Amino acid sequence: MSIPFTHFLVLSTLLFFIGIYGFLTRKNLITMLMSAELILNAVNINFVVFNKYLYPDQLHGHFFTLFIIGIAAAEAAVAIAIIINLYRNFSTMDVEEIDQLKH
Repeated sequence: MSIPFTHFLVLSTLLFFIGIYGFLTRKNLITMLMSAELILNAVNINFVVFNKYLYPDQLHGHFFTLFIIGIAAAEAAVAIAIIINLYRNFSTMDVEEIDQLKH
C-alpha cells in the first residue's frame, strides 16, 4: 500500500504556507527562524516526492535534500549566533523594537 502523490503535495503545501504565514506575521526572531526552517522542509519533501514518482531509479532529489539540510543547519547556527548578539545588545528579540531602537 503506497501513499498517493497528492497527499505528499498537500502536506508540503501546508508546511510551506504555514512557514510563510509564520515568517510574515511573527515578530520574534526565533519564531521567524523556525518558520524559515518549515519552508525549507516543505521544499525537501517536494524534492524527495518528485524524485520518487518521476525518477525512481535516480537519487537527484535525495542529494538536493541532503544539501538543503546541510545549508539549513549552517543557516540556523549563524542565525542563532546573530540573534544572541542582538539580544545582548538590545535586550529584546522583537523585530519591531529592534528597528525602533536603531533610530
